Amino acid sequence: MATIRARKLADGTVSYTAQIRIKRDGVQVYQESQTFARKQAAQAWVRRREADLDQPGAIERANRKGITVQDMIKQYLDEMEKVRPLGKTKDATLNAIAASDFGQTVDSDINSQRLVDFALWRMSKEGGGVQPQTAGNDLAHLGAVLSIARPAWGYAVDPHAMTDARKVLRKLGYNMKSRERDRRPTKDELDKLLKHFVGILERRPSSINMLKVAGFALFSTRRQDEICRILWADVDEEGQRVLVRDMKNPGQKIGNNVWCYVPDEAWNILQSMPKERAEIFPYNSSSISTAWAKACKFLMIEDLHFHDLRHDGVSRLFEMDWDIPRVASVSGHRDWNSLRRYTHLRGSRDPYQNWEWLRMIVQATVSLGTN
Repeated sequence: MATIRARKLADGTVSYTAQIRIKRDGVQVYQESQTFARKQAAQAWVRRREADLDQPGAIERANRKGITVQDMIKQYLDEMEKVRPLGKTKDATLNAIAASDFGQTVDSDINSQRLVDFALWRMSKEGGGVQPQTAGNDLAHLGAVLSIARPAWGYAVDPHAMTDARKVLRKLGYNMKSRERDRRPTKDELDKLLKHFVGILERRPSSINMLKVAGFALFSTRRQDEICRILWADVDEEGQRVLVRDMKNPGQKIGNNVWCYVPDEAWNILQSMPKERAEIFPYNSSSISTAWAKACKFLMIEDLHFHDLRHDGVSRLFEMDWDIPRVASVSGHRDWNSLRRYTHLRGSRDPYQNWEWLRMIVQATVSLGTN
């Protein structure tokens, strides 16, 4: 017997809890319940589960103690940690999913309806009110876990659940794909930021030299975590290039080491760093991100990410009339479709020609402090 109960939440929305109880000879042999944001989803779940449980041996299988999404995520994170730590965004997203109500869903209950309902919940006020693109990223990170849960660990995960869920969400009109970002810093914004970083270095000389880091990011087009990983041993002086280890790539990251040409401006910044550590920029990637975000907030510069320096650097090379292969030799992109996302032109010349800050960045002293 199944029941569906509506419950009004504090924000005025309504959730629906569907409960199934099965008795044999007056004894309850099975019970389960699920909560949904939509009544239709609860009704569909009841119909499906009652049909499933009516099959021979279904009750016995259902009473098996399943593995939860939370446990799967923990196992995934533990396994990945042995190879290489995940990016902070993916790690934080997966931990947030594990801590949510959806994290208590057992493997056999993961289907397209539950995934759709989770995405809709994330977009609701109760779930954080995120944009469809953010909910899509949540599903992408969760999908990485589910894709190996069945073949690697033998968990009862429907291999088609995620694909079907994304199809349903598209049919419902939600664009789950990340929007292409076209934000580039202005000269005025960079002037404010670099002056701010100069002030910090005057007060705390051994703090992160954001002048060097930001300048190198812009002219080399390197990501912040890549910048922190480059070793002096990875520098090819003759070829004016560096080996970027584990470069981000949709199909491969671990072991994806790529030689990238370093333009003159970035090369001069690189050569101005002291050779006191194995790393050229011996800083923590997360600390760089924090320093950048705090500076933007203090200066009231809106919606400017450190990663936008990479966009600016790639776009600059095209504005200087570099062709695709030459730009890709710097950025590390493998195809034009990927490179195009980073290209947002403003003109047909080098916007940083005779830029006074470049000289100041190269000449700035660096104090790495003690280990």
